Amino acid sequence: MADTLQVELGERSYPIIFGGDVLPELGLLVGSLQASGRKVAIISDENLMRSQGGVLAAALNEAPRLVVTPGEESKSLAVFGRVLDFLAENRLDRTSVVVALGGGVVGDLAGYAAASYLRGVDYLQVPTTLLSMVDSSVGGKTGINLRAGKNLVGAFHQPRAVFVSTRLLDSLPPREFAAGMAEVIKYGLLGDAALFERLEKLSLSSSHPDLPEIVRRCCEIKARIVEADERELAKEGGRALLNLGHTFGHAIEQVAGYGIYLHGEAVAIGLCAAARLSGSMGHLGATDVARVEALVAANRLPTRLARPLRLADLQAAMTRDKKVRAGALRFVVMRRIGEAVTDDSVAPALAEAAFRAVGAEG
Repeated sequence: MADTLQVELGERSYPIIFGGDVLPELGLLVGSLQASGRKVAIISDENLMRSQGGVLAAALNEAPRLVVTPGEESKSLAVFGRVLDFLAENRLDRTSVVVALGGGVVGDLAGYAAASYLRGVDYLQVPTTLLSMVDSSVGGKTGINLRAGKNLVGAFHQPRAVFVSTRLLDSLPPREFAAGMAEVIKYGLLGDAALFERLEKLSLSSSHPDLPEIVRRCCEIKARIVEADERELAKEGGRALLNLGHTFGHAIEQVAGYGIYLHGEAVAIGLCAAARLSGSMGHLGATDVARVEALVAANRLPTRLARPLRLADLQAAMTRDKKVRAGALRFVVMRRIGEAVTDDSVAPALAEAAFRAVGAEG
């Protein structure tokens, strides 16, 4: 039976619909949209179509579909242009609806296309990976990458609904599932110590009975943060807290080359770097830093770089991060496990030491 969590944003409010299989509900919605004369178009990726294409096509009433190459490389200007051309070729109008069917890359790409095409059309998020279910499908952040950095182009554009079918995780490769666990761990670290402690006692898998409840809890934490600071304008805290581990992680992704690390893998290393930084600032004790690294490792995620990256390159990448304000880089640090804050006064030497602690050189 489906369960619903409402994201309260006034006229932009929308439901997150949870269940083992909510594709029938999605199919009913798509059918009703089409019956009312609204066109529907789907953006997905090759991996998902190979593993789940038949089931998904039946649920989506054979709407026109554009299938992109899996991976971070598809969050590019070139592929973004392909998506816009596809929408135009299928004559979508301002009443039409885009369905983002896939992981975080597809959600960000299709969401940004929906935000841009005809100055904005409705879209639905149908996340199919753990990472996208607990994080990227919720909150309306859309975007693509530039050579200069990750997510430097994008828009805030809230979906009309999010459909979370945890059954879709059954076909998710173990590496992708582990990557999603980085974001789950992040939510425990930034806002729910009980969740973190629960994760320490579990060995989660796609079939674990606790997984649906944990996915919902992560979405609930994010929804409440987004409701309070939808466009990340708070001077302190707010939506920026969701970037815990990401300042380090985005730099790692860019310098290593997109595709070397999955996003969640880079975030996992970033969480370890953030824990080290929080420790050096006197917030976390050595025991808690070790707990963070142990939980990351227990979920088959890297705690250090597989190969050293040049510190100077990582520092340069951080200066181009979208979280830079008035020349100052805001870090998210943990006061304790379960409580995070933003800090734009972190000494460069401390950030450098945190990078060295996870394997940077130079």
